[in-house]
Amino acid sequence: MDTLSVGHPFAAQAADALDVALDLRGRRVVCVGGGPVTVRRVERLVVAGAQVRLVAPVVEPALAALAQAGTIDWVARHYEGPADISDAWFVHTATGTGVDSTVARDSEAGRTFCVQASNAGQGSAQVLASRSVDSPAGPLRVAVHGGGDPRRAASVADQVAGELSSGVHDLRARRRRVGVGWVALVGGGPGDPGLLTRAGWEALRSADVVVVDRLAPREVLAELDPAVRVIEVGKAPGAHTMTQAQINDVLVREALAGWGVVRLKGGDPYVLGRGGEERLRLESEGVPVRVISGVTSSIAGPAAAGIPVTHRGLATGFTVVTGHDEVGDLPVRDDHTLVFLMGVSKLRTIVATLLAAGHSPETPTAIVERAHTSSQRTTVATLHELPEVAEQVGVENPAVIVVGRVVTVSPQWADR
Repeated sequence: MDTLSVGHPFAAQAADALDVALDLRGRRVVCVGGGPVTVRRVERLVVAGAQVRLVAPVVEPALAALAQAGTIDWVARHYEGPADISDAWFVHTATGTGVDSTVARDSEAGRTFCVQASNAGQGSAQVLASRSVDSPAGPLRVAVHGGGDPRRAASVADQVAGELSSGVHDLRARRRRVGVGWVALVGGGPGDPGLLTRAGWEALRSADVVVVDRLAPREVLAELDPAVRVIEVGKAPGAHTMTQAQINDVLVREALAGWGVVRLKGGDPYVLGRGGEERLRLESEGVPVRVISGVTSSIAGPAAAGIPVTHRGLATGFTVVTGHDEVGDLPVRDDHTLVFLMGVSKLRTIVATLLAAGHSPETPTAIVERAHTSSQRTTVATLHELPEVAEQVGVENPAVIVVGRVVTVSPQWADR
């Protein structure tokens, strides 16, 4: 429900002001004055479902457009007294002249709450500075009463909303399980919890259940409320805890039980993360799904080693390929970068396929293991040397393989 929050009469002087939310749907609200302040207020009132009457001889273009569209009723003249507000549930005046005091007095006499925008402390009501905070469990609205100082209230509202959006706080809906829950497919980035997006943190703080991958940023699990259930579905090479079909079943089961579920993945859900498969299955079961993009390892992995996937004069584009499947036709160009995810176990096959396709044996390559972690390691070599060098140093998953001239930008290439 969209609402407009107001304070108790003479709130600027009263420390114990009563902050309430008014349901203005279908109710008459009169706004006096047609300037920029009224524009902002009318836009909020329209969203709140109020029947807005605007009294002003001249108005801003945005207000005129609303009147022309029939969204508000514009009385194109000066305020003429109590009759203009006799049927109002709520009044807002912002002429910037003595008319505001007159409107406030008439409202008081008619027992109608009034916001006097030109002198916030003189009205019988005040609009609180408010900000919306999103969470998978539903939007939250933060409202701050500034004691008659709207700028101070706005500043504090910004700070509080930013703090709540940081993911530090638990935003889960405290409710009984009724009906279907929700699922957020969250990309956790390449491993460093600092690269998890704010939206991802918000989702985790709202969750009842977290279904987590092996390559997700594991440190964030320690930050969860103890009541949150964590379900491990990690996949290691040759050792899958669950098949993808079983993971889909878990997500559907938990959401249909009414829980808020975060599917926490490494990288991005839609970059070789099977997020599309999970979303389609959930939607087929009537489960609300939100996809929260993450920092993909295909870019962040090379970047951790100082390798840009594109670079002026070296590469104008890049291709991301899974190392699990057969390598298909790929661009054979000096100005193109190839990035392979999950390809260590098939490194020799990948290199042989690229050489057979016409890639130069001297093409610079790199393998970045455990990117953005304390145990990160980068191995560089030319394409034809890479399998032998990788075996000598014992390269292991998780790792990103980069093929292309951009590797020469890496500090490791200069030191080879």
